[in-house]
Amino acid sequence: MNEQVQLELKKIFNGRFSTSISTRTNYARGEDTYDPVLSEAVVFPETNEEVSKILKLCNDHKVPVVPFGTGTSLEGNVVGNENGITISLEKMNKILSVNVEDFDCRVQACVTKEQLNDYLREDGVFFPIDPGANAAIGGMASTSASGTMAVKYGTMKTVITGLTVVLPSGDIINTGSRTKKTSAGYNLTNLFIGSEGTLGIITEIQLRLSPIPESIMSAVCHFATLEDAVQTAQQIIQYGVPIARIEMLNEDQMDISINYSYLKDLKVLPTLFFEFHGSELSNKENIKIVEEISKDNKGSSFKWAKDLEERNKLWKARWDVYYSVKALIKNGRVYSTDVCLPISKITECVKFAEEETKKFGLRAPMVGHLGDGNFHVILPYDPLKKETYKKIREFSDLLIKKTLELNGTITGEHGIGLHKKDYLIKEHGDNIPVMKSIKRTLDPNNIMNPGKIFCGFVFSVFL
Repeated sequence: MNEQVQLELKKIFNGRFSTSISTRTNYARGEDTYDPVLSEAVVFPETNEEVSKILKLCNDHKVPVVPFGTGTSLEGNVVGNENGITISLEKMNKILSVNVEDFDCRVQACVTKEQLNDYLREDGVFFPIDPGANAAIGGMASTSASGTMAVKYGTMKTVITGLTVVLPSGDIINTGSRTKKTSAGYNLTNLFIGSEGTLGIITEIQLRLSPIPESIMSAVCHFATLEDAVQTAQQIIQYGVPIARIEMLNEDQMDISINYSYLKDLKVLPTLFFEFHGSELSNKENIKIVEEISKDNKGSSFKWAKDLEERNKLWKARWDVYYSVKALIKNGRVYSTDVCLPISKITECVKFAEEETKKFGLRAPMVGHLGDGNFHVILPYDPLKKETYKKIREFSDLLIKKTLELNGTITGEHGIGLHKKDYLIKEHGDNIPVMKSIKRTLDPNNIMNPGKIFCGFVFSVFL
């Protein structure tokens, strides 16, 4: 890093600027498969203006910048840069405003989904996007996250109405508005959602909220085969049942989760987790339909969560899936796929994934947000066993090929990061020149999270 930049940042931030190895190590990667890469320093801003000062200084001296939230990303999105700095947004964790009458709020980037919902609980509203991990909302915006309740409440693109973004130049812009709709100019809000910190740093997010349902009911249903379970979910969506969540765990994942989360009275079989949000009457009507569809596909009787405590335990087991698989191997890592398909194609693709992992001899726990066509094969491996990782990548290549043949997408909610740069070319090769053009316009010195999203992206000819 440029010595002048380091001196200036030390002067401005004092104790909120660190070059210690321990601090740099803590911000060197997310929950991904990559070895840590230590940036030269980590800085901890507290305001939009401080982020602006950092970016202007780094842009003037062409110092790379990596934004960092809670570090829950899975695709190498926040891996450090050995020639640059990491900007941790953890001190930007304030809830700025809540407007219950309009069902909206504004938060800083490192407010987490749990923090926000704890704050909102007494107001009768909640933030519905649930990726599983207690992620920072800024990071969820940057990766265009979704999660378990997308089938009813949508994704981050659905609930974000505006952003504050600090551009590489240091300029601070505000996109969107608090209104339910607008046609005022280009949709810059959606441009930055999913940009993974490559165009600027999201520091504030304007969010739509939802009323807490009158009645919430959760249940599990076992199936003899994975195909039966997936077919059930597909039919429920095609029938138009307004369900909040349909989560699938295959047999292997159920075995792991039962042991890891101490779940009682559940069977080691392909399983669907259901949750219904609405009035008691509407829930009972929808449950009846879902039970009939499940029965037609040889599903078991429903096992209901009897109270809030049991329901929370059930869903925590679902949220802990990644960590339960990671715990299988000492010092192990996890490679997670993230394909998403049209609902009519989800059964075919899940069946393909199941068959191919067996051919490769891979242990392949599987979970899926089947209500929106998204599923993950969660593949544990020992990083010292290169042959296993090679098989995993071969399987991943085949799954991507199959997904694209079925008009799906390579990533439903994790983003591109480092992992999926080659796959992005396969899906959107014709779009990439336009994406790169936008990147060059906003970030001509390529300081913003360089190396992420695009393969072989160099700027030397443009400087």
